[in-house]
Amino acid sequence: MTTIASIAVRSSRLSSAIVGAFGGKSTSWIHPQAVSSRRFISNSTVKAMRFVQFRTAATGEKQRLGVLSEDGTQVSDISDRYEGDLITLIRSGVSLDEVKASAAKAAPLKMDSVELLAPVTNPQKILCVGLNYSGHCEEQNKPIPKEPMFFSKYATTIVGPHDDVIAHKISDQIDWEVELAVIIGKKAKSVAKANAMDYVFGYTVAQDISARDWQKQRNGGQFLIGKSMDTFCPLGPAAVHKSLVKDPHQLAIKCSVNGVEKQNGSTSELIFRIDDIIARVTESITLLPGDVILTGTPAGVGMHRKPAEFLKPGDVIDSEIEGLGKIKNKVVADS
Repeated sequence: MTTIASIAVRSSRLSSAIVGAFGGKSTSWIHPQAVSSRRFISNSTVKAMRFVQFRTAATGEKQRLGVLSEDGTQVSDISDRYEGDLITLIRSGVSLDEVKASAAKAAPLKMDSVELLAPVTNPQKILCVGLNYSGHCEEQNKPIPKEPMFFSKYATTIVGPHDDVIAHKISDQIDWEVELAVIIGKKAKSVAKANAMDYVFGYTVAQDISARDWQKQRNGGQFLIGKSMDTFCPLGPAAVHKSLVKDPHQLAIKCSVNGVEKQNGSTSELIFRIDDIIARVTESITLLPGDVILTGTPAGVGMHRKPAEFLKPGDVIDSEIEGLGKIKNKVVADS
């Protein structure tokens, strides 16, 4: 049960991370040639939107929806009109001008008084793409795929940007995979590749946690259980509107475990780009507002290290994407 004390402790821990990710100096791991995330922030545009879902000591377990300030130190609560839910906002078709007007009227809350939740909760679909980075194929000695490999995760995998990941008792091969997540903005069916990006609402950081034994050796070779255990999809810290991201295919992406870098790549390595993924999927599957697409992971996962490395209780996973922010998740024992 959430208490005022627990929210205060967690909020103080993540407040500095939010400021650093959205309003502070560029993180040191960003490649020198990469552009600082500040380039994608404009004080003059109403489209500079970062949406967060959160709760406070005053609201208890009730989920709220807010818009982050430019420097990431405050959040404007716009919950009343949109039921505290980003998917409700997306489905409403409201313009960003209206959202900004609502945010301007709201009394801002300081980030150290809120606890961030996942920016999207209970999407109808979480669609994932395997083997979608060239480096991830190379580390497995696998050829570049000729068509994407799709699988799914359940919505019960979703946890917030600073929530715990459970090391489930039934697995001893739990692995990390930092990924760029795409949030769908409107119903998409039989979408042409040329128009596919029109159906994107925004982006966030994801961890596609995987139980490799269940993914590769058990369950008849089907991915579902290995990918869909509870807490296996941390998301956050915010849903960054697409207008803030100049090119989602040119973002530095990184993962570290206990402060040791494990993955450091770029979304430029994507084999099947976002427009291609959306076009292919919607040939047969309808995407709905709020659906999430995990686009794949770069090289450096634990399973393909020599020797193999897997997560254990007490480990801390840091996942970061240029311009989108950083999430930090602790691995805890299965109780």
